[in-house]
Amino acid sequence: MSSSLSAEDDDIFERLQQRKDPQVLEEQQQAVNERTQAILQKAQARLGELLDQNSTLPCSISSVQVFGAPNTRRSFLEKVINPLLSENKNRPYTLSEALREVSATADKLGRFELFHQPISVHLDESNNHGDLRNLDVLLAVREKSRVLLKTGTDLGNAEGSAYGNLLWRNLFGGAETLNLNASLGTRTRSAYQAAFETPLFCDPDFRLEIGGIASATQKSWASHEEVLKGGWSKLRWLSRSGHRHELGYNGYWRQITGLGESASPTVRADAGDSVKSSVFHSWVNDQRDNPMMPSRGYYAKIFNEVAGWGPLKGDVSFWKSEIETQSAIPIPIPFVKGDSGVSFTTGFRAGLLCPLGLDSSSRPQLSRINDRFLLGGPTDVRGFRLCGLGPREGGDSLGGDAYAAGSANLLFPLPRVGAEKPLRLQLFMNGGRLLPLRTSQKTIPSSSSEVQDAVISTVTDLQSGVPSIAAGFGIVYAHPVARFELNFSLPLVQRKGEEGRKGLQLGIGINFL
Repeated sequence: MSSSLSAEDDDIFERLQQRKDPQVLEEQQQAVNERTQAILQKAQARLGELLDQNSTLPCSISSVQVFGAPNTRRSFLEKVINPLLSENKNRPYTLSEALREVSATADKLGRFELFHQPISVHLDESNNHGDLRNLDVLLAVREKSRVLLKTGTDLGNAEGSAYGNLLWRNLFGGAETLNLNASLGTRTRSAYQAAFETPLFCDPDFRLEIGGIASATQKSWASHEEVLKGGWSKLRWLSRSGHRHELGYNGYWRQITGLGESASPTVRADAGDSVKSSVFHSWVNDQRDNPMMPSRGYYAKIFNEVAGWGPLKGDVSFWKSEIETQSAIPIPIPFVKGDSGVSFTTGFRAGLLCPLGLDSSSRPQLSRINDRFLLGGPTDVRGFRLCGLGPREGGDSLGGDAYAAGSANLLFPLPRVGAEKPLRLQLFMNGGRLLPLRTSQKTIPSSSSEVQDAVISTVTDLQSGVPSIAAGFGIVYAHPVARFELNFSLPLVQRKGEEGRKGLQLGIGINFL
């Protein structure tokens, strides 16, 4: 008897020690996952049926409680939650309306960026009266850390920097934030910035921001350094249609200093102090599926700024306007189901800087190098050096008062990588023109009427002739924080004096043409 039991034990141990075929294990796991998914789908379908059957059931929300927010003011939470209570409504909810309003309130709390996602919602019945159901709502939240300190390095837009950042959330218990930032870099030699932001009227989509900055930036393309000190205030809001607006005021003292030995006469003429006082507005409509690497959708932005006009004062006076658009469409591939990962993207940008005031000799005030547009670079018009397009004097890029640039990009997945990965091969062609303000006779305007003629002449000149063009191919990686591009570029059309870049070019940034 003992010998037979020993044989059975040995057989059992042998079977336990045998390694199962990985394919069998994978099939078993897949079967378990499919069964779990089927149970969840069945439960969701049943829940949906119950909600449909009772969607018109009258109910009221008698109380709302928030758990897990010890650092958030009670008065702030009450202003967010009170509109949900039935006592503030003229009629009872239906069940479907109540669920929709509760979900909207939880989403609104989440948009203050105070709590970890998701916010748990619990419903309970209490003191029902006939067919009217009284609901108690419980929102369970978990506050994010109030103080966040980060240090690190950044690469982007042809610059490297080391930074330290202190973020203080929920400063006074009403979703306020204080952001302090200091950085040292290769181009922005030093920058210190502070910004305070708070929601207005307990609305996460309507915010006020006040900030200040002190920085020193080396402008290697124009043989000088710019010291900037000043502040801003702005209102940001999101319209019901999903459009983002920003309205604000800037007040800056700028100083062009640290001139290089080879600085051009134009740069030397603009050296010294300048004060800009301006108001601005921006409008953005972003319908892209991915801002870093869109495969479908469109993006549009309009920016307008007025400086030194009327009560704004300052020693520069101009109107500055920019428009930017981007569109992307997916390209279906035969015999490939779903999204192929192949997409075609186009982009366009244009801007105009128009002088408004008069100088000390009562002549129209021309723009300064601080305020002009710059064009060219790995995140801009590829195939040209940083700020390599437009007017130049010696080795300095002077910028321009009007520009237009466009691009066309074809993106497709790398072999054996897959469309779901944020990695693409890219074929591109882009080009642009950057011009100074000038009359048809290329003379300096001496009256307001000549300024108008100069603006019209400059805009007309943008449309004449062939722009500077470059083409190439490369690899694109869309990280959640920034987009990385490594391209081989070849300038095809290059105007006299402009600086092209044939060969490899690395671009790191957020906003690409």
